[in-house]
Amino acid sequence: MRNAFDWTPYRRSTVGFDRLFEFLENSGSGAENYPPFDIEQLSDDQFRITIAVAGFKQDEIDITAQQNLLLVSGRKAAPKDGTERNLLYSGIATRAFERRFQLADFVRVQHADLADGLLSIDLVREVPEAMKPHKIAIGAATPTLVGTDRDAA
Repeated sequence: MRNAFDWTPYRRSTVGFDRLFEFLENSGSGAENYPPFDIEQLSDDQFRITIAVAGFKQDEIDITAQQNLLLVSGRKAAPKDGTERNLLYSGIATRAFERRFQLADFVRVQHADLADGLLSIDLVREVPEAMKPHKIAIGAATPTLVGTDRDAA
């Protein structure tokens, strides 16, 4: 079953998240949707993932970045002896979770912060100089970067 949400407008306005949108489109309706999250584009090469992790402490959340993969997991610590709670109703979701985000090439985690029940993970896309387009002048020994001041000289 196809996802009912149309990601097309977001594809046009983001850089570096092509694999993420493919993953979201192919996730199907049975995909786990806990905890909820937002993906925000801050600039051409900066992004933020915000995950709602109410009830989790900093030491109960693990963030692991690998090549093209960001893994965020949370597991509540076992209650300490003698601190058992007598809940009449439990509506705050504190079950263990694991969220995987496929990252584009050259996207790395820059910073993570936990405040007010929201985990914010800042990402930056840094393309190495060797991978950026270079303008090759005929008869020139050294290529120049496209779009730099050196082109005007």
